[in-house]
Amino acid sequence: MNISWAILRNGVTRRALVAEIVAVMLAGAVPLLAQQVTRPRGGPPGSWRVIGTVEAGFRADHDGIAVAGPFDDFRRIKLKVTGAGLNLQHLVVTYENGTPDKLEVRQNIPEGGESRQIDLAGAGKRRIRRIDFWYDTKGVLKGRAHVTVFGMK
Repeated sequence: MNISWAILRNGVTRRALVAEIVAVMLAGAVPLLAQQVTRPRGGPPGSWRVIGTVEAGFRADHDGIAVAGPFDDFRRIKLKVTGAGLNLQHLVVTYENGTPDKLEVRQNIPEGGESRQIDLAGAGKRRIRRIDFWYDTKGVLKGRAHVTVFGMK
């Protein structure tokens, strides 16, 4: 069977085939491009450090932060909300070994407020790889909520 590079079977041109392949690859890469990866800074034990910040959208009900080391072994976390209020439903903290830890929060956090301090399993001995949180936004008229996640060693 002789295949011409200019025109493939059924009249599909090489350029159209390459364009379709690139489109499929980019569609699969969009979630990877949108994912925020943070690298927390070191500090003295007992101090709060910023893990990362995300903007909670009106249409989404879930956001996440990928955490890269080396300072990623926290004992507890908390969230601070600015810009608009947020009703935080639950968190899923995924550790280095892939084990997820679902933490029910169910807390209404007003604009400028903070969540309660949330103790993590393993007391600073498990490295965090990802923090996902589910919420309802309250800021349609006030603007978007910015959620900053803090960690304490």
